[in-house]
Amino acid sequence: MKPRENQLPEQMTAIRQHEPGGALKTEQVAVPRPGPGEVVVKMDASPINPSDLALMAGGYLERSYPFTPGLEGSGTVVEAGSGLFPKLRLGKRVACSPDQGGDGTWADYMKTSAMKTAPLPKHISPEQGSMMLVNPMTAMAFIQLAREGKHRAMVNNAAASSLGKMLIRLTKSNGIPLINIVRRAEQVDALKELGAIHVLNSTAESFAAELKELAEELEATLILDAVTGSQSSTLLDAAPHGSTLVAYARLSGDPILADPGALIKEEKEIVGFQLGNWLQTKGILFKLRFINSVKRQLSSELSSTISRTYPLESAEEAIAQYREHMSEGKIVLKIGSY
Repeated sequence: MKPRENQLPEQMTAIRQHEPGGALKTEQVAVPRPGPGEVVVKMDASPINPSDLALMAGGYLERSYPFTPGLEGSGTVVEAGSGLFPKLRLGKRVACSPDQGGDGTWADYMKTSAMKTAPLPKHISPEQGSMMLVNPMTAMAFIQLAREGKHRAMVNNAAASSLGKMLIRLTKSNGIPLINIVRRAEQVDALKELGAIHVLNSTAESFAAELKELAEELEATLILDAVTGSQSSTLLDAAPHGSTLVAYARLSGDPILADPGALIKEEKEIVGFQLGNWLQTKGILFKLRFINSVKRQLSSELSSTISRTYPLESAEEAIAQYREHMSEGKIVLKIGSY
């Protein structure tokens, strides 16, 4: 085929899924072209996140099939559509995410809105840069929720995850007590070595009583729930009067169980959190300051440990490894060469 004027190829390698929960396939598809306000990013790297697993299982985000997974990544903007903002991004190394319903980052190239890209500092590697948006921005958003809601302390029940470890560092630097919940005894010791003060094992017989006592003592009224299912009921029972439970993932795959009478009597509430929706409620100046704050802390409080990298074509193997070893660090797909 005749190459385009800008030398981009006509075809690219992409990971595709053809039905909810279906197998991933490595396919050759057309390289996308940008429309007004859009850019094309030549991808360098993309992590695997719990939100990716939920999306591929047919979770909380609706979409058409087939599609390319991948909710965040890093790369270089190689083509720009019309508009000032896309032109300003041309040639820049960026962290990026797909438009809602659009194809994702697990491909050689991705088309997205220029507003869904953020320039990367020179000292940030493609791998670390690929993880700038989902976990770091979510962790920072939770700190903002605590401030806005005037919560004295927080609870998080996915404490051994990369996001959970970020929250340990962030709450410490912001002076917010955090109750960390894990599932295994060895994770208790691992998190305490990272500086966590309050770590509870959800499989211990005394867990519910210990959580209730500690939550009351610290006035932990912001409950971050990534598991849902039956554990939501335990969290709500332990939460002080006037608490808010924030469901931000569904790792159990089960619906939230809650006693409406207890919610009404104790004025507790359950809310959902999705980063993109939350950001849409904020003004442009807040977003710019927020992203700059994330960038400044990307190599410190908001850094992620990378346990392994895989080539794009080994996405299925990488996902299997991630499912079995989530607490050991992030797994990143390396795309192309850089």
